[in-house]
Amino acid sequence: MRTKLESFLRHGVLLASFALPMAASAAGEVMVYKDPNCGCCNAWVDHMKANGFQVQVEDTRDVNSIKQANGLTRELASCHTAFVDGYVIEGHVPAADVKRLLAERPQIIGLAVPGMPMGSPGMEGPTKQPYNVVTFSKGGETEVFSRH
Repeated sequence: MRTKLESFLRHGVLLASFALPMAASAAGEVMVYKDPNCGCCNAWVDHMKANGFQVQVEDTRDVNSIKQANGLTRELASCHTAFVDGYVIEGHVPAADVKRLLAERPQIIGLAVPGMPMGSPGMEGPTKQPYNVVTFSKGGETEVFSRH
């Protein structure tokens, strides 16, 4: 069991590492923060790898502090948070949309698939729900980026 000081220091280091966008990461390298027991997050990681991304994973039980430090509201939240080339990627965003984001480079914080819609990458199954990928910005504005 961690002491409060160890926990505080770990969270301080994590939050400090997000104070600046992930500019130090290589283009196309995805850093994913997720709960260690989340199978759909692992499936999304596999989806990203299958689509040419290099992916690193950090298991954490406190993904919410990472979300809050990076402008994600409850309405945008999903189960994992990722970073690629200075952008935040929240939830089950398809790799094709991440590639489009990196090609177009809009002035936004990132992309999100709120919730965990069935049929999105990592949430495959017998049913498929329609869902939107949305952009989000510092002012809290969102806009539909793509529809699936």
